[in-house]
Amino acid sequence: MRASRVLIVDDEATIRDIVRRYLTAEGFEVTEAADGDDALRQLERGCPDLVILDVMMPGIDGLEVLRRMRATSDVFVILLTAKAEELDKLVGLSIGADDYITKPFSPREVVARVRAVLRRQRDAPPSNHHETMSFAGLVIDSARREVRRDGEAVDLTALEFDLLVALATSPGRVYTRRQLLEQVWGWDYVGDDRVVDVHIRNLRRALGDDASAPSIVATVRGVGYKFVAAPA
Repeated sequence: MRASRVLIVDDEATIRDIVRRYLTAEGFEVTEAADGDDALRQLERGCPDLVILDVMMPGIDGLEVLRRMRATSDVFVILLTAKAEELDKLVGLSIGADDYITKPFSPREVVARVRAVLRRQRDAPPSNHHETMSFAGLVIDSARREVRRDGEAVDLTALEFDLLVALATSPGRVYTRRQLLEQVWGWDYVGDDRVVDVHIRNLRRALGDDASAPSIVATVRGVGYKFVAAPA
């Protein structure tokens, strides 16, 4: 099995060097970019398995890099954010980041988070018994990783698709945020459980589901979420 490829994007050479050394020691193949332009050029030449992307960079900042990446790529992305920049975290998640790590950080935490995100490629939500799930106006094809709403294709990120499958596999079951994190992100995920809320919001937007009168994913106040679409 080939080593997973990680691209580190940060304008601070010291941070790139520390993260590279730890990841390389754990068997990852690592490349580096010192700014957003360099990162986008490298992504055009070949897609890594995961990108560690600093938000605060001169020139094209990390959020703009992420927006441009998401126009053509579904690569996993972990943002590096400053401790006080809460808005950056939420905006980053809303435009397609898979996770974020707050500076200052432990290099060992970075390695653990990288492993947890990449593990989702192998440990997708269980769908082998539900390759095609049909509901009123909604069809989920797990084998092809495709979703159609009222006959129209729905463009979802890999994480949004996995969330939808996790919920749809057990209609009516109430999942806590922690249960969804364990099932979709991985049992060893150690980040903020608010990432679930952001990705559920993105999923609803993509599906055209109204949070105030949901027909697909409902909020169970104080607990979590459940799948409520009627069977076909």
